[in-house]
Amino acid sequence: MYQKITLRNGVRVVAERIGHVRSAAIGVWIGNGSRFESAEQNGISHFIEHMIFKGTEKRTARHIASMMDAMGGQSNAFTTKDCTCYYMKVLDTHLHTAAELLADMFLCSSFADEDIELERGVVLEEIDMYEDTPEDVATEKLFEACYEGTALGRPILGTEETLARMDSKALHDYVRKNYHPEDTVVALSGSFSDADLDYICELFGEMQGSGRNQIEPAHYQPRVVIRSKEIEQNHLCLGFPGLPLLDDKRYAYQLMNAIIGGGMSSRLFQTVRERNGMCYSIYSFPSSHVDTGMFSIYVGLGQEDEAKAAKLICNVLRDFCAEGPTREELSRCREQLKSNLLMGLESTNARMHHLGRYELFTDHVVSSDELVAAYDAVTADQVRALANEVFRFDQASICAVGNTGDEAYYRSLIG
Repeated sequence: MYQKITLRNGVRVVAERIGHVRSAAIGVWIGNGSRFESAEQNGISHFIEHMIFKGTEKRTARHIASMMDAMGGQSNAFTTKDCTCYYMKVLDTHLHTAAELLADMFLCSSFADEDIELERGVVLEEIDMYEDTPEDVATEKLFEACYEGTALGRPILGTEETLARMDSKALHDYVRKNYHPEDTVVALSGSFSDADLDYICELFGEMQGSGRNQIEPAHYQPRVVIRSKEIEQNHLCLGFPGLPLLDDKRYAYQLMNAIIGGGMSSRLFQTVRERNGMCYSIYSFPSSHVDTGMFSIYVGLGQEDEAKAAKLICNVLRDFCAEGPTREELSRCREQLKSNLLMGLESTNARMHHLGRYELFTDHVVSSDELVAAYDAVTADQVRALANEVFRFDQASICAVGNTGDEAYYRSLIG
């Protein structure tokens, strides 16, 4: 069981005590990601995530790093389109210190201009690293194109041009405008005392501000995207309009993904790789947001196999729409999802992520038992009906990266 405390300033603290462990994981989740930025600010949420670790009003970056090492703990952060999370995992004997450090970083970062200049170079290298990974380019460029003209379609990392505009004032102004207590969740899981929890509530009760962030609506649009690169393989990403994050059919959606491209026994893997030997990597993945979603399929392969592989992929999808899943597929993938869920939640860090994500996006933490029951309740007819809703080829998109053909050629592959 978990407990939820809403502080007077609106910050929500969700905590789950686990008696048989010695570690504690604490994370601060803020309902602000790249889709809350203007075009001129693009990349600032991710840049702030980096800068949070670079010093506060009373600690240098070296001091922060030394404190974490002295505790033997782990710290990290990530930025998505919809949120940012800062988190730490330590032994319970160090939780008091870790919580104070995390609160200081989150609430009192200095954003010194000299540190910003150094970190700008780090993020530019991160962008270059992404550009050197054609699998990432294919998946991200397709998403950007299908949501072109909206904040959701802009890259999380920003661009060289937008990064050049970031300075201390811009970062402080953005935090004041977008880091609201009512959009903040502090998640805690593992071994902790009542005194630890009270102290954490005291720390984050100091957060100032009011209001909540509002998203700019975004809608999927079919696109064909081509990016020429001199590389050995071609990388294709197909896209279809998917489901929003909280859609009632989301559990059938996850099962459909597992059956179609979620593992080595999936239809795509067995058809394109195992029976035809055309690729090393092929998989499907859903991207869901509060107001929209996209279902994608990635494959990397030789240029000479593009047309045949695309035909095989489309045939797999059409057959699935016509027949739906077999009883064996539904049972196997149901167990796969339940096992991944339950085994993943055996770590305090994973449980903290579960608490924070659900509370931030749904205002309610769904228990593992509820999730298992939801997967068990999905029927084959529901999955088949959903497949026909998602796999509409008049709404299909494709991105090709590598030694590519023209737009008409790639449009014909998904026609």
